[in-house]
Amino acid sequence: MARAFRPCVLTANDLFDGAVVYLDPDGAWTRRPGAARLLEDEAEANRRLAAAAREDAIVDPYLAEAVPASDGRPKAVHVREALRATGPSNYDHGKQAGS
Repeated sequence: MARAFRPCVLTANDLFDGAVVYLDPDGAWTRRPGAARLLEDEAEANRRLAAAAREDAIVDPYLAEAVPASDGRPKAVHVREALRATGPSNYDHGKQAGS
């Protein structure tokens, strides 16, 4: 039996620099996970995923399960997505450099 649809965000990687990106409510790509659009309709999520797969500037788009946080912004459900949002787990390079 297929798993029931759950709210999600559309995420991918920027083709040119590898950064993690998220689809925002305006249909643009953002690097801020909290600015992502929470997709709560399965048909819309699948349409947006199909459209993202045809874009040239991003690679490997997929739907990542998320829930609304207390402030209404999407929050990752799985650890993998939380790690992708913050970058490598060491502090010597990437998004965490200089932190």
